[in-house]
Amino acid sequence: MYDLPSEDPEEPGLPDVFHYLQPQLLQETFCPSNYPPDRIFAAGDLNLYYDVHHPLWHKRPDWFAVLGVARLYEERDLRLSYVVWQEGVTPYIVVELLSPGTEKEDLGKTLRDVKQPPPKWEVYEQILHIPYYVIYDRYSGQLQAFAQSGSRYRQLELPEQRLWLPESQLGLGLWSGVYQNTEYHWLRWYDAHHRWIPTAAERMEQERLSAAQERQRAEQEKQRAEQEKQRAERLAARLRALGIDPDEL
Repeated sequence: MYDLPSEDPEEPGLPDVFHYLQPQLLQETFCPSNYPPDRIFAAGDLNLYYDVHHPLWHKRPDWFAVLGVARLYEERDLRLSYVVWQEGVTPYIVVELLSPGTEKEDLGKTLRDVKQPPPKWEVYEQILHIPYYVIYDRYSGQLQAFAQSGSRYRQLELPEQRLWLPESQLGLGLWSGVYQNTEYHWLRWYDAHHRWIPTAAERMEQERLSAAQERQRAEQEKQRAEQEKQRAERLAARLRALGIDPDEL
């Protein structure tokens, strides 16, 4: 990993704001319950090296995740890239966000020049055999998903623009809402109960609301106890006025 380049200043198509925020949301909400956090690696816009015979050939997915590998490189360092032949585990899912400059390659519509590295579709489908390949076009709102079937990708039906992935016990779908102060149609993960996995900010807000509700309940209980005490004192006073000792009842 340390020997292979992690940046290419001449690479076209620098990320725009959407390509910056969307992978962050995927990263924040990708929490497979059947894998410990330190055995999941996910990243966006990171070099993915895939051919030991051509060690400089790489793709740079908008976002991808690998299950069953250490989150840190050699258990100690943040990764500069992901080297498939060194790790021995291919990505579980790749997500590409369509843009005019990359659309044909992302959709497998480019012809390969034998003198050049293969396009993304060929790498994901035929070289790495990545189980799931998801493509999202934010301009049309179209979500497409493909799964390995034999040696080729098969397009999947997406009821309600959602895809359930049993191996990770998570689903991926389109969500309309506010993320990072921006209202948009986003891709994000959901759980087996069809609940959107919360982001760190959402969890903090939920905890704040829960704490506020708990304080409100405690205050209400305190007020009810005070009201009961006052009611008991009034009743005791009336009994004493009638010559009855309430302590003897």
